[in-house]
Amino acid sequence: MTPIRYRIAAAEPHAHLFDVRCDLDSPAASQIFSLPSWIRGSYLVRDFAKHVVSLRAESQGRELAIERIDKRSFKVASNGAPLTLHYRIYAFDASVRKAWLDARRGFFNASSLCYCPQGFEAGEFEIEVLRPDTAICPRWKLATTLDAIEIDADGFGRYRASSYEELIDNPVEMADFQRIDFEVDGIPHAFIFSGRCEVDAPRLAADVARVCHAQREMFGQQPDAASGLDRYLFLTQVTANGYGGLEHRRCTALVTARDALPKPSQTGLRKGYRGFLGLVSHEYFHLWNVKRITPAPFAESDLRTEAYSRDLWAYEGVTSYYDDLMLLRADVLDAPAYLDLLAENATRLSRAPGRLVQTLADASFEAWIKYYQPDENTPNQAVNYYVKGALAALCVDLKLRRDSAITLDVVMRALWQRYGRVDRPVPESGLEMLAAELSGLDLRTFFDQLLRSTEELPLVELLADFGVIAQPRPAQNAGDVGGRVTGKIEAPVSLGLSLRAADTTIAQVMSNSPAMQAGLAAGDVLVAVDGLRVTAANWSKTLETLASTRTVEVYFFRGDELLSTRMTPQAAPPDTWALTLSEAVDDAVLTRRRSWLGI
Repeated sequence: MTPIRYRIAAAEPHAHLFDVRCDLDSPAASQIFSLPSWIRGSYLVRDFAKHVVSLRAESQGRELAIERIDKRSFKVASNGAPLTLHYRIYAFDASVRKAWLDARRGFFNASSLCYCPQGFEAGEFEIEVLRPDTAICPRWKLATTLDAIEIDADGFGRYRASSYEELIDNPVEMADFQRIDFEVDGIPHAFIFSGRCEVDAPRLAADVARVCHAQREMFGQQPDAASGLDRYLFLTQVTANGYGGLEHRRCTALVTARDALPKPSQTGLRKGYRGFLGLVSHEYFHLWNVKRITPAPFAESDLRTEAYSRDLWAYEGVTSYYDDLMLLRADVLDAPAYLDLLAENATRLSRAPGRLVQTLADASFEAWIKYYQPDENTPNQAVNYYVKGALAALCVDLKLRRDSAITLDVVMRALWQRYGRVDRPVPESGLEMLAAELSGLDLRTFFDQLLRSTEELPLVELLADFGVIAQPRPAQNAGDVGGRVTGKIEAPVSLGLSLRAADTTIAQVMSNSPAMQAGLAAGDVLVAVDGLRVTAANWSKTLETLASTRTVEVYFFRGDELLSTRMTPQAAPPDTWALTLSEAVDDAVLTRRRSWLGI
């Protein structure tokens, strides 16, 4: 069978249009084509077909009729003769999930550009990416983890994929990018930076290599070149304030803020760079957990409609637990700094009223309609399965370490050996069942508490058994995200609302807060509090002047109407966490702590 062939051209960068040609030599008499509705790793129906601008089909010089079947599929009657599609895709999504094209950069996931002919999903595919007009896009190069057939020195040319699934799992980056090559355990790795940036390449490569090595050590140095991982790319878009990533089997697509990258003149582990390393660690851990250790409902999905699992916490949450832990194991940060990151996560969870409404299992199941479609009431009705999932994974690890002879590492390695290494999907509740089997513990009640109830997580007692003191306290100020503090802790008031970053428009109102009781709502624009004008610049100082025992007058706009209400602030709740190492611990606790934190 001859391959299905695509030719991709950056036709009109200023109009953000890709031209795509698809050739199918032996179609069915009535051939169906379709685009996916969602992309693996991002659980929202995105309807990629909505970006198709024009579409026509021809066979042997004759134009053929196209019959629409649904929003993502159509049918062409070719009577088995060779068939060619011509279409255009509007590419103006700057995320890692779709496609982008302008005069500075091109990027695409093939799930956005390549219609799949039904019945040929397991066939051979070829994709040719043409060099764009050098007068518009000078000095462009191309980076991808697709296997090359015939390419030029800059990467433009023909590539192959052994299935449609492989085709859509290898995104393509095009730009006048900066490349930083390094090795991890003999396997070539590289950063591709598209966008203006100045990077301390040696430091970044050394730090990331240590993190990647720590993860590979955990999984026994597999997968390796012999099993198909012969290279890995970090395709990174650099912006003013972006953040995010999407995992693939041999690469990841990232978005980062320019200031998060280490500059040659900088020393120390700045917060932005720490966050970038955490993002890199998170997406690299997905090389195992998600891309190979894959939940059965997702592995079995044809990407046509939603695929539901109550185990997303075990994939995104567990990965979120390990992303920072791997920074500790790689000696990128020390134990107190790592505990600060855990404290920040505990603070995020504690400040979300939705943790008392939605279970972690339901948050996983409802990701399609809640996590990926947040609104102003999301904090009140939903829990973040990344945040709570990471803390639940911490609880699982600590309980296994305390009460059995194994750790969560052992469970993850077993998941790799039984499922990931042999490309066998993991059944629902797979991690739970394996943890119970390997530990010999009856963990049903424990997992019910973590996953299927809205009870608070047993963080304080578990951490205490590892010589870590977990203490909630009031936030010092609006910028306090948790962690260690120095000096006296003041107790400011709380209104139970948050503002948009640049003005005094209310973004969210928390359940049962003074703001909600006063009738304020998301979208209201604060004008004055206690007789004084409020602005984005003076908001923090305004809060500092308020007392929890005195009612104040609040003026605000709702739409074009000026309204007022009276509100009594309350004392700031103890929802901000600090985790510190206890100095007075017995030998058993110290042994457990050293095994976990190395200190």
